[in-house]
Amino acid sequence: MLKELSIRNFAIIDDLTIHFAEGLTILSGETGAGKSIILGAVNLLLGSRASSDMVRTGAESAELEALFHVSAAGNLTDTLASHGFDTDEGLVIRRIISRTDSNRVYINGRLATIAVLNAVTDNLASISGQHAHQGLLKDEQQLVILDQFGDLLALRQQVHDTYQRILPLIEKLQKLQRTRQRQAEHMELLEFQQAEIQRTRLQPGEDVELEQEQLRLKNAQMLYQTVFGSIEELYGASGSIIERLLEVKKNLDRAGRVDVQLKSTADNLAAAAYQIEDLVEALRSHLGLIQMDDGRLESIEERLDTLNRLKRKYGGSLDAVLSRLAEIELELSQAAGTDEKIQQVEIQLTEQHNRLVEQARELSQKRKTTATVLAKRVAAELDSLKMAGTKFEAALRPITADEKTSTHLQADGQAILETGMDRVTFMIAPNPGEALKPLAGIASGGELSRVVLALKAILAQSDAVETIVFDEVDAGIGGGTAEVVGRKLAALAKHHQVICITHLPQIAKFGDQHFSIAKQVVDGRTLTTIRPLNEKDRQREIARMLGGERITRTTLAHARELMEK
Repeated sequence: MLKELSIRNFAIIDDLTIHFAEGLTILSGETGAGKSIILGAVNLLLGSRASSDMVRTGAESAELEALFHVSAAGNLTDTLASHGFDTDEGLVIRRIISRTDSNRVYINGRLATIAVLNAVTDNLASISGQHAHQGLLKDEQQLVILDQFGDLLALRQQVHDTYQRILPLIEKLQKLQRTRQRQAEHMELLEFQQAEIQRTRLQPGEDVELEQEQLRLKNAQMLYQTVFGSIEELYGASGSIIERLLEVKKNLDRAGRVDVQLKSTADNLAAAAYQIEDLVEALRSHLGLIQMDDGRLESIEERLDTLNRLKRKYGGSLDAVLSRLAEIELELSQAAGTDEKIQQVEIQLTEQHNRLVEQARELSQKRKTTATVLAKRVAAELDSLKMAGTKFEAALRPITADEKTSTHLQADGQAILETGMDRVTFMIAPNPGEALKPLAGIASGGELSRVVLALKAILAQSDAVETIVFDEVDAGIGGGTAEVVGRKLAALAKHHQVICITHLPQIAKFGDQHFSIAKQVVDGRTLTTIRPLNEKDRQREIARMLGGERITRTTLAHARELMEK
């Protein structure tokens, strides 16, 4: 419940504080006195968008503040607690609107964001002005009213939650299917490349070894002649190095009998002779390894051609070819897992789709029953609001699926949205004999105002909003109808705090609390003032509303009589 509203430097309001009470509060005053400005201030405190143009001329910033009483048990208390706010002493919302657009929001003294403010004030108050009336003409708002009346919001939320779980699964499935399609187009190439590489049975470094063998085979004759000639020179031919070396050794041995120091040199020559013999043996062994095999050479060259072709194709080296093979095998294994992933997602989608269809069908069936009851209740309320004989219908229709609608968001050829599988249009025939037409086609503002009031009255028991503000509820009505509207507002005020801006005395007389809003010029500046009215003041205000600024004994008497009734 709104307990106090403070407004400073806002539009033509300098400094204004209003204390509200339970029941029906009336705000009255001349046109342009500032009633709508007060309504705008409340809207801003509920989270609407601010503009620097709202700051009073000459001021740097405007400040709005409201104190709400919050019941200990309720969704609002839970919401506030979830954001860390303590409501033991009430809820204080404060907004500062600067000319520099550096606006700030405070909730119970703590700086907050607009998003948090909107979350907190979602069910705090409802303003039924021209904008709200226009909102009622939209199908989506009418569907909310139908679900609220039928106590279907919890089931609707279940449909919403299931729908939101399905959306990412659909996106995941589509992504996997696109991946599989791309893989199918690419799979043959990958498998061909895999077979091509695997067929060669590559060994790391194989090309280097083959190139060395190829070089030896190409030069086999030269190698044989060189090695054979070296053996002959060292050992085999007459006068070979080994023979001459041994001859020198014999000579040194003889000389060593005379000069002992030469004996060690002769021994070293003997060792050298043994080394030469070892070298010759090694050369003879190598000679046996030298091949002159044209068939083997041809085979090597063919193998190298194969290896070089793979290297050119897959990266320039055998290591790169083997690395590419590993990549191909990984890609193929991942492709093999795509079908399994698709199957898993399809199982999840089927489960969620079945749940969504079941919930949506249940919601749709309950809406049909609710629509019938609501139509009767609205017609009865309108009858009490001087619209006797009015026909009202909440016409439900399915949402047709098109080719773009996922099969997982369909049932029986109907599309399922997060709000269910129905749309609703409030149809009305205000005059007997007329055909039902959409509520949006009503030309009379008075009729629309009474439909809004009828719906508010019907929803009073279930509406979580504690404070309801009416602006323009008296649009297009007067006389006896205004009296009936006033009585309806008073009845509604038994369930909610109701604040009503009105120009009609027939409505104002029902107020439990009455404020007069006026505009005056002080020191060349226009100011809006507000004052609570006692019983005598109320009589004069209602007399003004009856007869204008010139209050006479007749209008005072009329006002007194009106209030007594």
